[in-house]
Formats: sequence, structure tokens, C-alpha cells
Amino acid sequence: MELVAAIDVDLEGHKDISGIWPGNGDGESAKFWFACLTELKNRGVKDVFFMVCDGLKGLPDSIGSVFPAAKVQTCLMHLLRNSFGYASKRHWPEIAVNLRPVYEAPSVEAAEVAFEEFAQKWGRSYPAMISLWRNAWTEFVPFLDYDVEIRKVLCSTNAIESLNARFRRAARARGHFPNEQAALKTLYLTVRSLDPKGTVQTRWGMRWKPGVNAFAAPSLTACPRPAPTSRNRHLHR
Repeated sequence: MELVAAIDVDLEGHKDISGIWPGNGDGESAKFWFACLTELKNRGVKDVFFMVCDGLKGLPDSIGSVFPAAKVQTCLMHLLRNSFGYASKRHWPEIAVNLRPVYEAPSVEAAEVAFEEFAQKWGRSYPAMISLWRNAWTEFVPFLDYDVEIRKVLCSTNAIESLNARFRRAARARGHFPNEQAALKTLYLTVRSLDPKGTVQTRWGMRWKPGVNAFAAPSLTACPRPAPTSRNRHLHR
């Protein structure tokens, strides 16, 4: 049984688990993600400004349909990991060094220049790796529009990966689930046990403060300050 989850961060820096959904067995199609995102909207999420995902098919198009203002960011760590999968292991250290100017570029334009240099060097040996980056480029560059100090929290799915690791440990400890409801109950209890004293939430809020400010400023100029019950989110999947 496959389950998927999403984490969000609101404009106050509060992190929450948006939802946990049973997979539908077809690789989570656009229809599946549209249903999940529509559920979030119906539950009160007003806007999503920035969504980070790990290259899931169907999700970027679906979020554009439900939350048109959202920017979609592919996970940098997954992109780098997949890049090495196309290259000989002996070239990994050099490729890692050569890619650094791309994802640490001060702007999108500088990243484009750095990537073309990278492509000229490695394109003949590993054309599939270059194609991987070209195909992902539109969803790779959004985080480069933000200040360097907040890019680390914008360009990876580390938050959801950590949650998924907790879920896997809980599932292994249980061993077997008689039905879907039993699995969801176990995950719910796992979520309830993650931060009983609220200390992790406090550290998370401090880490996210610069990023939250970056999203709050344009949202306030675009529309009036949302009521306390409205939810404006940065979303990790």
C-alpha cells in the first residue's frame, strides 16, 4: 500500500502536515493530485505560493489548475542524485564540482551561462544527463529568484523526506496492516508523537522566518491581509 503526504508552512512560519492520502496505484496521476489539491482548497487553503516536489508526474500541472499563483520547484537534491545516475562513478566528484556554479548562481541568467559551460564539457559523454537538466530547467530555477539565505529551505524536500522516514519506521515496527484505515491510523499516531512539546515547531519557525517574509511581502501587495482563519501556504510534497 502506497501513501503520500504533504507538509505546508504558512505566512506565520507554522509548519503543518496538510494531508495523507492513499495512492491510487497508477503512479499518482494528474487526476489524483488534482483531487488532493482540491481537497486542501476546500479545507481552507487560500493560496499556495511555492511548492517543492521531487519530480512527480502530474503534480505541477495540477497545482496550476487549483492554485494558479503557485511556483513549482523541483527538489535540487533529487535532481543532483538523478544526474549521477547517468554518469560513470569515476566522474561523480568532478561533475559535482562543475554543477555547483549552476545551482549556486546569483541569478537565473548566471545559472544559464554556467549550465551551458557544463553542457559543453559533459554533453558528449553524458547526453542523457544534459537532457535531464534541460527538461527540468523550468522547475529548477524558481528558487534562484530568492535571497541566498533562504534558498536552502526552498530547493529541497528534506522536510517531507524526514517525515517519510518516520512513517517507514512506524510501518516496519507494525509489520502488517489489515486494511487502509489501520495504516492511516498508525501514521496519524506517528504524527501526533513527533513534537509533543512544540520545540521542533519553534526551531522550524526561526529557520523559516526569512523565507516567510519573502512570501508575505508580495502577497500583501497583491491582496488584503488574510483573515486569521485563511491559510496561505508554502507546500512540500
